[in-house]
Amino acid sequence: MRSLPEPIIPGQPLTALAPMQDVTDLAFMKVIAHYGAPDYFFTEFFRVHAQSRPEKHILKSIDENKTTRPVFAQLIGEDTEHMVRSALDILKHPAAGIDLNLGCPAPKVYKKNVGGGLLREPERIANIIRCLRDAIPGLFTVKMRLGFNDESPMQRVVDIVNENKVNLLTVHGRTVKGGYRSEVNYDSIAELVKRAHCPVLANGDITSAAKAVKVIAHTQAAGVMIGRHAIRNPWIFKQCREVFAGKTPEPVTLRQVDDYIKRLFDATRNIDFPELAHVNKMKKYLNFVGQSVDATGAFLYDMRRVTTEKELTHVCEKHLLSRASDIFSIEPYPGIIARPNCETPDSDGCSLDSITA
Repeated sequence: MRSLPEPIIPGQPLTALAPMQDVTDLAFMKVIAHYGAPDYFFTEFFRVHAQSRPEKHILKSIDENKTTRPVFAQLIGEDTEHMVRSALDILKHPAAGIDLNLGCPAPKVYKKNVGGGLLREPERIANIIRCLRDAIPGLFTVKMRLGFNDESPMQRVVDIVNENKVNLLTVHGRTVKGGYRSEVNYDSIAELVKRAHCPVLANGDITSAAKAVKVIAHTQAAGVMIGRHAIRNPWIFKQCREVFAGKTPEPVTLRQVDDYIKRLFDATRNIDFPELAHVNKMKKYLNFVGQSVDATGAFLYDMRRVTTEKELTHVCEKHLLSRASDIFSIEPYPGIIARPNCETPDSDGCSLDSITA
């Protein structure tokens, strides 16, 4: 069986960018790689059903990947025949492997009995994983939550992972019903790390490199998967490697944050994308960036009211370039909330418009 790709610095804990629907596309991967790529990327999920075909815009993030880092393709679905068909179709492209989504907590997803909804039926998961493992010649990975209403399925699901020689397991330390408001149960992640025969990535509230070190020490996981805090801080994977090596990362200034916003705006620009739609997409990213700009939330307040590129540039000049040498907070400021009346991406692979936390 194939081994996992080596991390950027051999011997260090692994880092991965979480799959986030409408976020982890080719443009975002390129921007993240500019500031310091993770060891592994994961795509937005490919929706699988009888009529589905692999979405072309997601395939683009595999086919045109120039980051030098491997990209795993995530699937979400429940029909084993079509899951296998889709996996084999995707593997005609240069994907590093196939990842199965067992974590999405959005009601409109789990009500279809996919994503986190499958955690209500561990034996159905067993059938899906068995069929995919039999069909996939290379790397096969799984991303799961601890359970649906409670954590009772987690040990059985990890046993299924073991029985089918899954290559990598990512565990988000909340239940589906816990959404994003409940505390992350790192003790349960640690329990599953001991139980699993494959490397495990810890996921959930990895806010900084320092937090990554603490979580790895507590759980003994092989590494961490980071989602929304990589949107806030694209330097986080580089910072993780530095901290893993015993170094202190250089502070990030607000001038560098302004550069990130400009780069992200340019990367996501599309001639078929109306200005307002483009600005609104940027606001979803900046909902997170703003958590570390100022303790009062003034940047977020002004940013959420812009409708044009010119207005957004003015807000960045007012709050970032006017304080260009000030330090961007490594952790989110307390009480600065990413989503009052704004949509945000889900690091379990769910859609931007489906998130309630």
